[in-house]
Amino acid sequence: MTLANRLRAALDAPHDATPVLLTGDHHDFDPDASAHQAAVLIAVTDRHDPGVLLTQRTETLRRHAGQVAFPGGRIDPEDAGPVAAALREAQEEIALPVDQVEIVGVVDTYRTVTGFHVTPVLGVVPPDLPLVPAEAEVADWFEVPLEFLLDPANHREASVEFAGRERRYYEILWNDRRIWGATAAMLVNLSRRLRWTA
Repeated sequence: MTLANRLRAALDAPHDATPVLLTGDHHDFDPDASAHQAAVLIAVTDRHDPGVLLTQRTETLRRHAGQVAFPGGRIDPEDAGPVAAALREAQEEIALPVDQVEIVGVVDTYRTVTGFHVTPVLGVVPPDLPLVPAEAEVADWFEVPLEFLLDPANHREASVEFAGRERRYYEILWNDRRIWGATAAMLVNLSRRLRWTA
């Protein structure tokens, strides 16, 4: 069975109980409040030990400077939905060829504290593509083993005071990289949804 088919089967597998998913950075959203629509690509490399492509944002960006993130961004009016937006953004940010991505499916959406309603798009890509970070947005890109990212033992819950209240979040530490906030939360959700076994 191909990696894409294994991921599809895991995504579609029935659960004994509905997984508890993280819906947003905090729980007091006004459900009627407007949010910017965005999409990210969770690109899994098709190798014996699959990995996930992540980016390190540049320090000069207005929002989330220096943070680890999936390739992605706002869904533009000309995009034909979240999948098209995620693929376009990945091509713009790390020169990931659109025709090299096998789409597995769309995963559970996540609402960020900055007002984005993010749709993660899960896809499989060939290993060792000659990716090039876009200097204006991406300082670097790297790959983290999928098994490590999806292991609940690596999902650390932490808290910080933000805007006068305690904010709880997840972080995943890998080598010298700190994956946290919305990116970590979407990985936690993916782990709970897939119940992945390598």
